[in-house]
Amino acid sequence: MSTLTADTMLDERWELSASVALRPEPFGALAYHFGNRRLTFLKRPELVAVVRALAGAASVRAALEAAEVPAAQWPAYLAALRGLATSDMLRPGGGNT
Repeated sequence: MSTLTADTMLDERWELSASVALRPEPFGALAYHFGNRRLTFLKRPELVAVVRALAGAASVRAALEAAEVPAAQWPAYLAALRGLATSDMLRPGGGNT
């Protein structure tokens, strides 16, 4: 089993924290957390598409598919999403999975 298929984040539901605002930019977006005042640069429009897709997706896997990210690139996106989760930009999603 590859690391990617064993990655539990793929089957979890995540969402943008309620305290975070995204501001579109030519390079992607700025994410600002109003609680901890962190500013994060999302340097790829494709990553912004994944982050936005999380809101309506049943899982991270579904958000990656909705944003049409090739499976070969998923590890890089998962690393970026983990970084956003570590800085409290993303939080585990609510509701039923």
